[in-house]
Amino acid sequence: MQERLFNDILPRVSKPARYTGGEVNMIKKDWQEARVKMVFAFPDVYEVGMSHIGGRILYGLVNEKSAHLMERSFAPWPDMEAVMREEGIPLFSLESFRPLNDFDVIGFSLQYELSATNILNMLDLAGIPLWACERNDGHPLVMGGGPVVFNPEPYADFFDFFLIGDGEEVLLEVLDCLHENRELQKTETLLKLAAIPGIYVPSLYVVEYNPDYTIKSMRPVGKGVPERVRKRVVANLDTAYFPDKPIVPYMNIVHDRAVLEVMRGCQRGCRFCHAGMVYRPLRERSRETLLRQAAGQLKNTGYEEISLASLSTLDYSGVNCLVRDLVSAYGDKGIGVSLPSLRVDAFSIELANEVQKVRKTTLTLAPEAGSQRMRDIINKNVSEEQMLQAAQAAFKSGWLALKLYFMFGLPFETEEDLDGILALLQQVKSVGDRSSRRPVEIRASLACFVPKAHTAFQWQAMNSLEELENKRRYINRVRRKNIKLSFHDSQTSYLEGVFARGDRRLGSVIHRAWRQGCKFDGWSDFFHYETWREAFQDCGIDPGFYTTRPRMREEIFPWDFIDTGISRAFLWREAEKAREAALTADCRQEGCTGCGVCPHLEVDLDIKEGRNESTRTYAE
Repeated sequence: MQERLFNDILPRVSKPARYTGGEVNMIKKDWQEARVKMVFAFPDVYEVGMSHIGGRILYGLVNEKSAHLMERSFAPWPDMEAVMREEGIPLFSLESFRPLNDFDVIGFSLQYELSATNILNMLDLAGIPLWACERNDGHPLVMGGGPVVFNPEPYADFFDFFLIGDGEEVLLEVLDCLHENRELQKTETLLKLAAIPGIYVPSLYVVEYNPDYTIKSMRPVGKGVPERVRKRVVANLDTAYFPDKPIVPYMNIVHDRAVLEVMRGCQRGCRFCHAGMVYRPLRERSRETLLRQAAGQLKNTGYEEISLASLSTLDYSGVNCLVRDLVSAYGDKGIGVSLPSLRVDAFSIELANEVQKVRKTTLTLAPEAGSQRMRDIINKNVSEEQMLQAAQAAFKSGWLALKLYFMFGLPFETEEDLDGILALLQQVKSVGDRSSRRPVEIRASLACFVPKAHTAFQWQAMNSLEELENKRRYINRVRRKNIKLSFHDSQTSYLEGVFARGDRRLGSVIHRAWRQGCKFDGWSDFFHYETWREAFQDCGIDPGFYTTRPRMREEIFPWDFIDTGISRAFLWREAEKAREAALTADCRQEGCTGCGVCPHLEVDLDIKEGRNESTRTYAE
């Protein structure tokens, strides 16, 4: 197939490098010698999937640290899909060009709720039945992982099992289990997998609904199947695997640079933040480990930029020393350091100066809300004064453009809170004009708030489409010079809200939408809300049941069987504090706040420098 692909197929499609494989540092293991054959399947285009740090970790881990094999496959762009269907070419991996149906396991990474139709499309292109109940012993097992599967229920009918939590902590255990039980039938194999902590097998659970379609119960069936699935956690990032030789693509990808994961988790406690809850507790890598990883990646890739990745990089305890060390070691070689979205209260003028010694990168701050009342409701713990001080420091350091992230449609929001967004932007612009010798540009990205599972706002109603559109028009009513506003699509956000808190009944809607042509729903050029609306109608399901309906405290949620370590009582307390606009402190600064994750998962906060000893005392 490889010769035919290169000679006949790829000359007919755009960006053929997406499908050629053979990149620098690609690992191709002996097929016959490998034990379990797994393909890492990313349900988006190559340049998006190759930017995913989790995929880099799992690819290197399986291929370098085990006798198993992992190859890669991505969603083909529509032009390539059309040619593949026309020529009868099944979806293949980039290492061996084998059809996905030849593998033992297909592992999908679910990073975004609206990737679901691409998953179905990839399975269909591979000639694999979409519904898990229709796949037999001769088909690969289909596994899901990633942040979205902390509520896997909307996708449950398509997957054989899910991996909940840190993938590198459990994946090799899963592959070893499959190898040891390779002679068993599928049903017996799934029982073996369900006994592994962190593995959820949907077919081994029965869901009952009340007449109003809320959940009455969810119970396991089969001996040894746990009632709750506890997420897996890497306790020590310093000893965890991280690749020194990531694959270097032959084409530009979204994040085309060396990446250092400086820490995992976050203790800030923003009440809207899904990642901040499900990735707790916070764990850091030591500066020595990060410098060693930086040296290895730069040596083996030739990259000219190092990105420091985490949920809140400036909260990393050794960030100032790390940046200075990196700039000192690599600055004269033209290698820059980039920082992601920054906490405005943690901004450091010294750090900004260090970063810009080599190359100015886009500076992004995330106040999230315009008014102090709303920032207190979401527990952002940032004041207007801190925001303006951070902006002033940035402009005095030489930046002429600043990007700010906001949300609208938040719980308890009023027009005054929306006015606060515009007022804050104008204040930042004024600070910039006073602090800089030239006019500055302010760009604001405004996202629709989507309530997420496992957060304090999981009980809250989401704004309707009409409400979101009215608020967008309200914010957009006044144009200001050198202040640019961009809005996330409200229809896309609304659909994301459906699946973020959805249940198993949504599987039929996903399947129907895919049958009607939906795919690449995260791309504006391909998203068709009307098709999705018709799919809901055809399946007799009201999307408002999952979005605009407020929840009672006692309601059983589809995701309640997943144990993140954070107690439901803590989340409810945070929900009540939001109503009062009351703050909860960062437990690194003022001691344990009682979320429960550290004692429950038996994993301490791991802060490498300047540990606050009070964080070791758990709240009752």
